[in-house]
Amino acid sequence: MNNTTLKKTVFALAAIGSLTFAKAQKIAHVSLDSLVSTMPETKTAKEAAQAYYKGIENESISMQTELETKYQKYMQEEASMSEVVKKNKQEELNQLQRRIEDFKMQAQQDYQKKSAELTAPIMDKAKKGIEAVAKEGGYKYVLDTSVGNVLYSEAADDIFASVKKKLDAMPLANIPGANSTPGKDPKKGGGGTPPKGK
Repeated sequence: MNNTTLKKTVFALAAIGSLTFAKAQKIAHVSLDSLVSTMPETKTAKEAAQAYYKGIENESISMQTELETKYQKYMQEEASMSEVVKKNKQEELNQLQRRIEDFKMQAQQDYQKKSAELTAPIMDKAKKGIEAVAKEGGYKYVLDTSVGNVLYSEAADDIFASVKKKLDAMPLANIPGANSTPGKDPKKGGGGTPPKGK
C-alpha cells in the first residue's frame, strides 16, 4: 500500500468515524433572541435603557439649544463687533460645536455600554436555563437558530418551551440600575418602586 492509498484510507476512516460520532450525539435547537424577548427582565432592561437614553438626549438638546441661541445673538450683533470680538465669538461657537459633536460620539458609546451592562445578566440567566435543560435532556449540542447559522439540520428537538419553563422557575436576573420589579405595577402596590418624579 503506497502513501497515497494509505492517506485516502485514513481519511475515509476518519470521515466515517466523524459521521458515526455525529449521529450518536443528541442535538437540540432554540431561538435565543425569541427566548430572551419573553423574559420579564428584558422589559425592565429596555425601560432602564430608554431612561438612560432620554437623559443623554435631553443633554444633547440643551447643548444644541445653547449653540443656536448664541449663534442667533452673534448674527444680531456681528455688524457692531470689532474684529477681535468677532473672532473670539466665532471661536466660542466653534468650540461649542466641537463639544456637541464629541458629546454625541461619547454618548453613543456610553449608551451601547449601558445596554450591554443591562442585558448581560439576562443573557447569563438564559444560557444557564439552556444549559440546565440540555443536561436534563442529555443533549450534547444546542444550536441557536436566531443567528441564522444553521443552513440544514436533520430532526432535532426544539427546547424553547422547556427552557422557558425552566427560566420561569428561576429567580429574576438582577438588572443593574433597575428600580422596579418586572410584571408588578407600582400603582397597584405590587412591590415595585415608583419611578422618580412621579
